[in-house]
Amino acid sequence: MMMSQGFQFNIIKNDPLGGHKGTNAGSISLENVAPVFIDVANEDVFIDMGGLHARAEVEQRVKWVADKEAASGGLEYYLVWVTTERGPEGPYYAGVTCCYMLVNKEKKRGYKLMHEHVNAMDQSMKHQINLENLPKRLKPLLKTFLIDHDEEMYERASHELKQALN
Repeated sequence: MMMSQGFQFNIIKNDPLGGHKGTNAGSISLENVAPVFIDVANEDVFIDMGGLHARAEVEQRVKWVADKEAASGGLEYYLVWVTTERGPEGPYYAGVTCCYMLVNKEKKRGYKLMHEHVNAMDQSMKHQINLENLPKRLKPLLKTFLIDHDEEMYERASHELKQALN
């Protein structure tokens, strides 16, 4: 299982506006969110921070289409949005959601429904757990990845997350 070298889930919140309500008010911070990719064929789980802006390695050099057939024969991935938070006992995995993508680099076509990706990220940032779309056989991979990254963060996570990964 490959893990992005040097990346740590950021669990420290800073107010980028310093309390000011003027310029950039209403902007959102992505500092507690990490895009975790699951490569279905290779059963590999990895972080690619480019995924925050749809620029992960697996997303590059393809034209995104809403027709799944256009990307047929490609590689399947699940993008899992993981949001961390700091609670009284310490940091924990607070929001975890996922969405599907199919990438055919040979055809230079990728299938994903952008609104699903945006909504899944939003749900994760709101500390929701939604792994209904993740196939049951891939859940142990994600669980192992989260535990290997930081077992204490997993232990402090909600019962709902642990149940969703079993």
